[in-house]
Amino acid sequence: MRRDAAYLQMAARLAWRGFGRTSPNPMVGCVIVSPDGVIIGAGHHRVFGGAHAEVEALASCARAGHDPRGATAYVTLEPCSHFGKQPPCADALVAAGVTAVVAATLDPGDESGGGFATLEDAGVRCTLLPEPSAVRVGSAFVSSVTRGLPLVTCKWAQTIDGFVATGDGDSQWISGERSRRLVHRVRGRVDAVLVGAGTVRADDPLLTARGVRVRKTALRVVLDTGLTTPLGSRLVQSAASGPVVIYCADDANAGALRDAGVEVVAVGEKNGRVEARAALAHLSREHAVQQVLCEAGPTLTGALIREGLAEELLVFTAPMVLGDPGGLRAVEIASARTLDDARAWRLSMLRRVGDDAMSVYSSASG
Repeated sequence: MRRDAAYLQMAARLAWRGFGRTSPNPMVGCVIVSPDGVIIGAGHHRVFGGAHAEVEALASCARAGHDPRGATAYVTLEPCSHFGKQPPCADALVAAGVTAVVAATLDPGDESGGGFATLEDAGVRCTLLPEPSAVRVGSAFVSSVTRGLPLVTCKWAQTIDGFVATGDGDSQWISGERSRRLVHRVRGRVDAVLVGAGTVRADDPLLTARGVRVRKTALRVVLDTGLTTPLGSRLVQSAASGPVVIYCADDANAGALRDAGVEVVAVGEKNGRVEARAALAHLSREHAVQQVLCEAGPTLTGALIREGLAEELLVFTAPMVLGDPGGLRAVEIASARTLDDARAWRLSMLRRVGDDAMSVYSSASG
């Protein structure tokens, strides 16, 4: 079992190579292992419309002169069973003589799912092993299919004692240069970058990926209940060169923003704020958005967490202690009365980025 998990971890690392290129298809990685435990093939889904991970891995076997008959395929997502832009991967594995498949996640798609059944009908032994890193790589696709919502990652930078800004609002820069560059890399790969209107008014951000290779141009999205986004903001002024979508409660006064090239969508309000769930559902349905990077302030971040819309947290902790009793925290949310009332998260990744610590947390309820 430990060796199986290691192969799935390797498949997950391969899958991430497609980040920013495969959507709305899932990122998938595949490792093929011979009966005597030798890795004979590996591949990943490189680009939307291109060969799937299993076919790439089988091709790598052929290039190296290895025969996959009797081998085990380790895949981050259950092999597909339908004809889409590519033929079924389940059929390709059967034709190649693979005798066992281990996958981290079942494909929830009505058309693409069911690969295990196809494989088992052909005598291939199938095992579901939800190795966390391999599950995570497919979580945006699964969220899109099962919930009709994109996977939302809330990002912030904080001090060791948990502040994101001083009492006077000074926050530039808490995190180091390498951390900020990494965030720009993520911006250049996700489907959308999300903020609230307060962040637009306070920081006047562009929300673009700069100084890095951009794999895709993300939608820049604002949740703005009362349409207070300034016409002179950099987001609005740059709408002609990169798409901007503003979700509001009522679009009666949206004419000037639309004239500037901004897409304005009214989705109603909830508890005095624009309906975040409806906005995210619209992004998924109308823009095929699967992965959203939220760089909002504590109010919107807290709302997304409270409503169960944030499935992942990306936190950069800088080596400084602020100690400001009036400082700003990352999340504005009702306080838990006991530790048992606190919302639990799973630590998915921890690594050093320059002098900062980068932590990725996944929802414990997901």
